[in-house]
Amino acid sequence: MTGKLTDVTDATFQSDVLEADGSVLVDFWAPWCGPCRVVHPILEEMDVERGDLKIVSLNVDENQQTAGRYEVLSIPTLILFRDGQEAKRVIGAMPKRRLEAELEPALA
Repeated sequence: MTGKLTDVTDATFQSDVLEADGSVLVDFWAPWCGPCRVVHPILEEMDVERGDLKIVSLNVDENQQTAGRYEVLSIPTLILFRDGQEAKRVIGAMPKRRLEAELEPALA
């Protein structure tokens, strides 16, 4: 399921997300989550299309420390980080156009 997206973990979150240059969108997901499987191919597509955005995924079952720190209570939850700070949070599955519209103001 984690095809082309980079997987991040509790151990790598600091370096892969918080210390990364530019914007990083983190997909908080779990293998048993149906809506997560719907969103994943959309995120893979966006990752290829957008040079200004790095998209990574974090399995909440295996990385409960990070999920807890960001109070991820339902999945899928997408959190956009800019310069190590949370810039936008999107909860739930949605079509690609709507997701892009939600994220665009925070990326501008």
